[in-house]
Amino acid sequence: MAAALVQHALAAEPEPLHSVKILSAGVSALDGYPPSANSAQALRKVGITLNNHRSKRVTQEMLDASLAAFCMTEAHRAMLELQYDTSRTQVLLMRELLDTAERDIPDPFGSNLQAYEACRDSMVEAIPAILSYLRGILAQKPS
Repeated sequence: MAAALVQHALAAEPEPLHSVKILSAGVSALDGYPPSANSAQALRKVGITLNNHRSKRVTQEMLDASLAAFCMTEAHRAMLELQYDTSRTQVLLMRELLDTAERDIPDPFGSNLQAYEACRDSMVEAIPAILSYLRGILAQKPS
């Protein structure tokens, strides 16, 4: 859901932000699975479809090529930092850039639709700060 929501937001941005490619990968994901029915439904309710999405496990190559990596929870970040070399990639929580005590977004995996909708809404709240962060990174990169 996070990648689809951020990509949707980027579509309305000017260049170079408009062309930033968002990848979705999990620290314990298995490759090739479609999105859960509840994640697809939670996104359809806000006009976003996950038609061709398939799960992927994060790789070192993905991290090395990334401007940044965003995690939902502190536990996800710890797993990422334990399993991979993150020295060249800034690893942040999606809500870390917000002025809020609630930094983790509980993973709704296996939960009901309402949990997925709450997760979606928590992600949406973080997107403006994520876009601002990416804008700053791109402004520092040489052309």
